[in-house]
Amino acid sequence: MSENARVSGHAARRRFGQNFLIDPYIIARIVAAIRPQADDVMVEIGPGLGALTVPLLEHLDRLHAMEIDRDLAARLREHYDPARLTLYESDALEFDFGKLCAENRPLLRVVGNLPYNISTPLLFHLACFAGRLRDLTFMLQKEVVMRMVAAPGTADYGRLSVMLQYRFRMERLFDVPPGAFRPAPKVTSSIVRMTPLPAAECQARDEALLGRIAAAAFSQRRKTLRNTLRGILSEPGFATLGIDPGLRAERLAVADFVAMANYLDAQAARAQTSNSSTTGA
Repeated sequence: MSENARVSGHAARRRFGQNFLIDPYIIARIVAAIRPQADDVMVEIGPGLGALTVPLLEHLDRLHAMEIDRDLAARLREHYDPARLTLYESDALEFDFGKLCAENRPLLRVVGNLPYNISTPLLFHLACFAGRLRDLTFMLQKEVVMRMVAAPGTADYGRLSVMLQYRFRMERLFDVPPGAFRPAPKVTSSIVRMTPLPAAECQARDEALLGRIAAAAFSQRRKTLRNTLRGILSEPGFATLGIDPGLRAERLAVADFVAMANYLDAQAARAQTSNSSTTGA
């Protein structure tokens, strides 16, 4: 193993997407962006060798941390008082973040350097707990962050943009160069802050349906909505909603996707009522 692949005696493991942050300036900027307060209920995903863990614990009474690598989890247990660092040796993709949000506790804050190989499914998993979260501050591949914050009409705007912006206010804070890590990744990273929107602003009656519509609409980016949503939304439906079926999905705002989902949900409910009435007769 080359020297670049080792940090403090630990061999970076590709299967866990490990790239360890080592730049003290970048670490200080991230902690300043998080603004940890002593009584925050905070969980760090993937603490690794503790680059963020150490400065976070300087501000927090207690930190929860989630580490899937058994060797790194063992190192963390050796170096930190369990009364201050509660460690979960767990896969974040399967973790129930809701259990850290018991009643009468502050909303959960989530931070971390997310592995590039699971970043998108992990973001969708965390979105399921949006109502119990105060904010999320992550380091991710810049390409992913650009898609997360993309506006309609841009090349980066897609399903990820729609589904996350439906739930969160997104802020791209600053970039992190490859040289800030060991081993250095081949890509630039970015810091993004996600703040859950008030429940009143998340008006899709069936969020699973919203997800299916967004996935279908962006399944073939060069085709129009008339083609990608064929068999899902009819021409009269487009007309009722005032949406041009000749547009591509990237031209629609998040609100347009919500409107389509709610229209189809209402259509399905009316059909079910009609069928029930017919059966009853």
